[in-house]
Amino acid sequence: MLRELQISNLAIIDKLHVEFQPGLNILTGETGAGKSIIIDAVNLILGGRASSELIRSGAEEASVEALFDLTERPELAKSLAASGIECDGELLVRRVVSRGGKNRVFISGGLATTTMLAELSRGLINIYGQHDSQTLLKIDQHLRLLDGFAGCLKLREEFQSRFEAYQKARAELEALEQGEREAARRLDLLSFQNEEIASAKLYAGEEEELAEERGRLAHGEKLLAASQQAFDALYGDDAALLGRLRRVIGSVSEASAIDRNLAPVCENLEGAFAQLEDASLTLRDYAAGVEADPGRLEQLDDRIDAINKLKRKYGADIAEILSYQEGIAAELAGLTGREQARDHLSAEIEALKDELARLGKRLSEERHKGAAALKTGMERELGELAMKHAVFETSFEALTEPRSYGFERAEFLFSPNPGEPPRPLAKVASGGELSRLMLALKQLHPESEVPTLIFDEVDTGIGGATSALVGVKLKKVAGAQQVLAITHLPQVAAFADQHLRVEKAVTDGRTSTCVQRLEGEGRVAEVARMLGGAKITEKTLEHARELIQEAATC
Repeated sequence: MLRELQISNLAIIDKLHVEFQPGLNILTGETGAGKSIIIDAVNLILGGRASSELIRSGAEEASVEALFDLTERPELAKSLAASGIECDGELLVRRVVSRGGKNRVFISGGLATTTMLAELSRGLINIYGQHDSQTLLKIDQHLRLLDGFAGCLKLREEFQSRFEAYQKARAELEALEQGEREAARRLDLLSFQNEEIASAKLYAGEEEELAEERGRLAHGEKLLAASQQAFDALYGDDAALLGRLRRVIGSVSEASAIDRNLAPVCENLEGAFAQLEDASLTLRDYAAGVEADPGRLEQLDDRIDAINKLKRKYGADIAEILSYQEGIAAELAGLTGREQARDHLSAEIEALKDELARLGKRLSEERHKGAAALKTGMERELGELAMKHAVFETSFEALTEPRSYGFERAEFLFSPNPGEPPRPLAKVASGGELSRLMLALKQLHPESEVPTLIFDEVDTGIGGATSALVGVKLKKVAGAQQVLAITHLPQVAAFADQHLRVEKAVTDGRTSTCVQRLEGEGRVAEVARMLGGAKITEKTLEHARELIQEAATC
């Protein structure tokens, strides 16, 4: 609820601080005292248009601060926290208007925009009267008000949830179809690449093997000469190393027969001979196997060239090429599954369309029944508010395609005078009539997501016994929400939980507005003034006391 309002340099207001209470807050005062300026100040807090003409003469800027208590509205605090605004049970909003046209908005101490403020204020206050922010003038709100009255908000939420799923599925299908040509091109490219890599039959380590074999073939003559020369030097003739070593072994063997200390040397020489003999035989066999094979060398060059071409396309080495092929396979699987995805989405969309049709039909039936009951209730309530011949109806417009709220739009129609056909509220209802319309609607459906309601001169054109009935109805609404009401009727003022008198004062030759909280006899005196004008008699005071006492028992 709105707890405090502080206004500086706005119109004829110099400095003004007002505290509001839960329940029914009544503002009274002479015409021109500044009651409407207070409403203008609240309108600025709600993100309304600001004009430098509102700034008090002699001042460079005007400011309005509002403190809201959200302790009983944790859902609002939670919503604000989700938007990055921490309020800790209290929310402070400040709006500054300067003559230079630079306007500033602060929400909980942080700089904000008027758009953010307007969005935020939707959940804080509604004003009903001669102001631009009236809910009843917003046609898009009519259907929500009707749904609240008809008790089908949960059904509407269910429809909206299914509608969002329907929209999401349609968007996914559209994106899938729009990418179909590109997907086909991508599928062809990936299929070619996959086939090109697969047909190469690459395997890890192949490059190293090819390089080794090619090196042998390319240097065959050199390898043959080297192995043959080494064999000849070891074993090929009498002058070879092994022949000479054999003779050395013979000499050492004879000597070891004389001196056994040479036996180990002889054994070592025998072992060396055996190893050298094995090596020479291996060299002989190797030389015998070395051959020039130009055909095989060409094959190897072709294979290496093919691998290098693949490396230029797909990776620095065979391992990267094979890794790339794995990625291709995964993407191909996704692309080949598009047809299944399209079929699945199409089936899902059709199922959601059927569900929306079913829910939309139920929603429409509930709305039409609710509209009939709303017409009866509103015309009864309006009759009690001195609008006996008023006609209230709801016009429906069918939609060919569903929206988040259903298959239809709704607009409230109104005729205040007999013989006149009902027309849209914005075209025929005055500010006072709009206030009474909303007051009547609140009698029929008091629940609201907005914690504070402001009724500006809801009693315009009302007198007699109907005046007290307006007070009763305002009091009833104030049982569920905080209500601020501007009134000129004493019968309405008598119902106040808090009575505030707005008056003008002249100080140092300057006119300014002040607000006084009335209690006890001060409140009696104000109600008496409203009853009898400038001349207040004891009889008028007694009448005022009776009104306040009677209101307290209602």
